[in-house]
Amino acid sequence: MTRVFLALCLCLLLVQPARPQAADPAAALEGLWVSETVFPPALKGELVVRRSGAAWTASIGGRTAPFQASGDQVRFAFGRDGGYRGRLTRAGAIDGYWLRPSGETQDRADPGGSGQPFTTPLVLRRTGPHEWRGEVSPLDDRFTLYLSVFRNAEGAWMGAFRNPEQNARGGASQFNVSRAGDAVTFLVKYDGGEIRHEGRLVGDPERLRIRWEGVGRELELVRRTPEQAAGFFPRPPGSPPYAYRKPDQLADGWRTARAADTGLDEAALASAVQAIIDSDPRARPPTLMHSMLVAHRGRLVLEEYFFGYGRETPHDVRSAGKTFSSILMGVARRRGVDIGPETRAYDLFAPRGPFANSDERKSRITLGHLMTHSAGLACNDNDDNSPGNEGAMQGQDAQPDWWKYTLDLPMAFEPGTRYAYCSANINLVGGALTVATGTWLPELFDRELARPLQFGTYHWNLTPLGEGYLGGGAFIRPRDMLKVGQMYLDGGVWNGRRIVDRAWIAQTTAPVMAITPETTGYSEEDFGNFYGRGVDGYAWHLGELKVGERAVRTYAATGNGGQVIMVVPDYELVVVFTGGNYGQGGVWGRWGGEIVGGKILPAIRR
Repeated sequence: MTRVFLALCLCLLLVQPARPQAADPAAALEGLWVSETVFPPALKGELVVRRSGAAWTASIGGRTAPFQASGDQVRFAFGRDGGYRGRLTRAGAIDGYWLRPSGETQDRADPGGSGQPFTTPLVLRRTGPHEWRGEVSPLDDRFTLYLSVFRNAEGAWMGAFRNPEQNARGGASQFNVSRAGDAVTFLVKYDGGEIRHEGRLVGDPERLRIRWEGVGRELELVRRTPEQAAGFFPRPPGSPPYAYRKPDQLADGWRTARAADTGLDEAALASAVQAIIDSDPRARPPTLMHSMLVAHRGRLVLEEYFFGYGRETPHDVRSAGKTFSSILMGVARRRGVDIGPETRAYDLFAPRGPFANSDERKSRITLGHLMTHSAGLACNDNDDNSPGNEGAMQGQDAQPDWWKYTLDLPMAFEPGTRYAYCSANINLVGGALTVATGTWLPELFDRELARPLQFGTYHWNLTPLGEGYLGGGAFIRPRDMLKVGQMYLDGGVWNGRRIVDRAWIAQTTAPVMAITPETTGYSEEDFGNFYGRGVDGYAWHLGELKVGERAVRTYAATGNGGQVIMVVPDYELVVVFTGGNYGQGGVWGRWGGEIVGGKILPAIRR
């Protein structure tokens, strides 16, 4: 009986259902979380200017500013919250620019963000005998943080932070997620250290609070469905497969066409777009392309946007804006201004002297050296210890005149012998253009380039003294970026209007400065951490794409994150990308070769 009883007990134990294991508390975090913080400008809305005799007043948002006009110049400010500079035109309007001060989230080490001061063109229309009105719509300063919590292939809970404005990922593409009560930990370990973020759940429904250094404050993330967080995905989840479509014909100067009508295989374009749509935003690292536009044989044939971006969204062009230095110099030369690559920089700026760190080599620095990052000044954006580093220049307060700051730098090399990428160099070219033309840089850009190219809304960033900054960072619509490349491809003409001379295009897109371990001073092992082998023209990056066995010449304006204007003359092609892969050149740097060289060029019938 004892044996029978024991056997029966054993059978009962074997058939007992397994006891459920304790649920992983991190599982309750699965899904999407979002924090959207907008730091609106102090002033926006309708701006009204009135004149009564010699007295003028401006009002906006309940604020009023009395001022005096000087001749046809109309300038006023609302303290430190905004201002305007313009002039009365013969047609009776006030043609000018709204000045937006720097925003709360300004990261002085990241000059491409929207925290800088900006100016936006604004024409005030006459609405009465002595009254003018216009709508102030400055660039908003915003910070969006997405968090996706998911289980990876190994079953571990992971978290991926994504931020479209600056690509602030918290230091890694993915974190291990753990939870103990209301405390949530995001952790990634690496050789020699770890990155950790601590958050906590509060309230009902639950909200996740986490301190985020990118904005210097605690953010509160709330749950969102995929449909409510469309900006996290290339396209909204559940969207049908992509089908090629002809771009819309608008009144902005572009002539559109179906790609097939210009000899470009539409299926190949559709495949390229679908690959972007299918990319995983949680990947390590993700592909964060915001737009792709293609012009072929003078027609806009592809215009697609991703991650919540759209046609009317001006995009941060980052260092692609440096190329405007070359274009504006060509414009100025065509207008008869005595300025060019051979102009000696210190001769032009002599009235701002004397300059610190006197060195006879400074007298040999030309604007051509500045445009090819070979001026020899102690300025290297890839060296945090370089005194001319963009972050160092913009992070200091002792010298608000950034042109003078750059001119005061010590010399490191003989001009023309070493390549060191330096945003301050190109910004100094902006100063040279300002001095030589006697024109405020944003006004020069607007009058000579933006208006002739029929730009839509854009925003130009400023220095602490209110001068135009030419080191990069303006916000421009992708359709307008594409016009810049098309104008160059067409020999300096846009819709029958000449902007620059054909000879200037040939001169500025010809090889000038090689980028190699020898010219940068890096070893073969270290060179790839900072540069790719190539050659620069005057503020244009020259390159080649492989199409089969053939090497195809290109020239491009490029900016951190994936801001690209690429011209392929032999194929009558211009391509624009915008993106959010800031600090990830290994991602966006492949787009030209993989998409343009690998998919678009082979799809062209020649």
